[in-house]
Amino acid sequence: MGERRALVTGGAGFIGSHLVEALLRAGWRVRVLDDYSSGREANLAAVAGSVEALRGDVRDPADVATAVAGVEVVFHQAAVPSVPRSIAQPVYTHAVNVEGTLRVLEAARRAGVRRVVYAASTAAYGNGPELPKVETMAPDPQSPYALQKYVGELYCRLYADLHGLETVALRYFNVYGPRQDPGSDYAAAIPRFAAAALAGVAPRVHGDGRQTRDFVFVEDVVRANLLAADAPDASGAVCNVGSGRRTSLLELLEEIGRQSGSALVARHGPARDGDVRDSQACLEHAAVLLGYAPSISLSEGLRLTLAHLDKEASGS
Repeated sequence: MGERRALVTGGAGFIGSHLVEALLRAGWRVRVLDDYSSGREANLAAVAGSVEALRGDVRDPADVATAVAGVEVVFHQAAVPSVPRSIAQPVYTHAVNVEGTLRVLEAARRAGVRRVVYAASTAAYGNGPELPKVETMAPDPQSPYALQKYVGELYCRLYADLHGLETVALRYFNVYGPRQDPGSDYAAAIPRFAAAALAGVAPRVHGDGRQTRDFVFVEDVVRANLLAADAPDASGAVCNVGSGRRTSLLELLEEIGRQSGSALVARHGPARDGDVRDSQACLEHAAVLLGYAPSISLSEGLRLTLAHLDKEASGS
C-alpha cells in the first residue's frame, strides 16, 4: 500500500494541529488548509517541514478543490466554534460552518476522496434533561452554532447515501488540552480557569457553576478521528466523542486549584444565552463502531494542560 494522504481543514487550530501531528506519527502525508483566522502558525511549528500548509478558506471552491486533490481522507475540523459569535454573527458563521462543510463534501466527492471525518458537536443535543446523551436522541439545537453543526451532519449523511462518499460525524463534547486559547469562546472553561490559577486571579463563571460538562482530552479526540478514518462499518454514522463522565464547573475549579496550588474562588456572572445546562456522552455507539474508549483521566489531562500553560507563560 502506498503512502496515505490526508487533508486536515483547520489544521493550524487547537484540535487540528494535534491531529496533524498524530497523522504524521502514523505515517500519513498531511496537507493543511487554514485561513488562520483562529489557527496559529505556531501550532504547527514543530512539524512545519513535514506538512504541506495551504492558506485558504473553506468557503472558496478553488481553495478547497486544490486542498482535496489526491487525498484519501479529509478530516474537516475548520469551523467558527463559538456559540456567542454565532448568535452575534449568524450569517457569517453559517457561511463557514454550513456552506464551508458543503464545499468540502462536494469537492471531496468530485476528487474521489474515500472518506470525510467531520467534527460535529454535542451542541446538537440541546438542553434536554436526559443523560447521558445518546446519538438516537432527537436533536434540539439552542444556538445558530448548534444548528449549523447539525446541518453539517445531515449533509455528511446525505453525501454518504446519495454519492457513496464515506462520511463519519464525530460529536465532540468539551475538548480541552495544550494549545487551547484561553481567549476562545469554545469549551474555554478549562484554559480560562487554568490561566486564572497560574496568574493568581479569580476566574469568571457564567451562572451558578453547578452546570456539568463532559470534558475530553484532545489526545482522545485525535484517536477517535484516526479510528474513524478506517472503521469499516461507520460510513454515514454519527458518534459521540467524550469521556463518558460529567464534571461541574465548581468541581473543575476545585481540581485545578488543587493541582496549581491556588485556592480558586469564582466570580459569578449571568448564564450565557445558548449554553446547555448538563452534558455527558454515552460512548457505547463509538465503542462498537469505532473501537473508541477514552484513555486520559480529567486529572491527568489537567496536569498536562497546566504544564503546557506554565511552560508558555515562562517562555520556555
